[in-house]
Amino acid sequence: MPKTTFFPADLTTFCRLDELGLHAYGQRRFGARTEILCRVTTPDAWCRTCGAEGAPRDTVVRRLSHEPYGWRPTILLVRIRRYRCAPCGKVWQQDTSQAAAPRAKLTHGALRWALLGLVVQHLTVARIAECLGVSWNTANTAVLTEGHRRLINDPTRFDGVRVIGVDEHVWRHTRAGDKYVTVIIDLTPARDRTGPARLLDMVPGRSKAVFKQWLAGQSEAFRQGVEVVAMDGFTGFKTAAAEELPDAVKVMDPFHVVKLAGDALDRTRQRVQQQTCGHRAGPGIRSTGSADP
Repeated sequence: MPKTTFFPADLTTFCRLDELGLHAYGQRRFGARTEILCRVTTPDAWCRTCGAEGAPRDTVVRRLSHEPYGWRPTILLVRIRRYRCAPCGKVWQQDTSQAAAPRAKLTHGALRWALLGLVVQHLTVARIAECLGVSWNTANTAVLTEGHRRLINDPTRFDGVRVIGVDEHVWRHTRAGDKYVTVIIDLTPARDRTGPARLLDMVPGRSKAVFKQWLAGQSEAFRQGVEVVAMDGFTGFKTAAAEELPDAVKVMDPFHVVKLAGDALDRTRQRVQQQTCGHRAGPGIRSTGSADP
């Protein structure tokens, strides 16, 4: 029989704090949230100026929101030791960049959880903020920054793109600001049946200049690799693609083809009905104005 391997219960491992360079040695339930007392595992006692060994001075506590467990906000109380160098007088504290960015309120684990919740689980920013125990603005800013770092600023996200789709989307439903954005999609996995399409970029505005400027800003290797551009009937997108991607095939995407055919079919049906039955201005009223008996 395979030997069952269980280890003693370890809060540090369970909460994945070892990945952040932290060790948990205390916990408590404080109202609707859980607080975990942690310390930094890596010593940092050497002066960054002269290299001499510093003496412990005091300890400060940094509050960080961590990924929730059981949908209960989990707050890390990280005790950080501060040192003072006797030869040069410099004061510093332990490095916590492995756990969170400087002056950040969320750990790297919380950012990963929030981004997965938004993209994969389709959670709202309000729900993410509630689970993390932070304000809506804090959660929204952190998710946008992490999304740009992991997705938008990823230099490999344009690799292997051969089919792209472009369309407009109503992004803002208020009067202030431009409410339209141009959405560029990688349709290569959908055409090759290797996976779903994926988002490449969203650019404010909807015009030929917007799409043309986005294409011009990509690398020459990317533009040479694009074989097909799918779009709606907007001539601006077609003109921009023809100028920046002259060798690519320009097609209309299936959604707009079906919509165009459906609209044409409706107009044909209406015209045939008007020619055979006459235009009806309302229930029981013919175009001549006389009422049905």
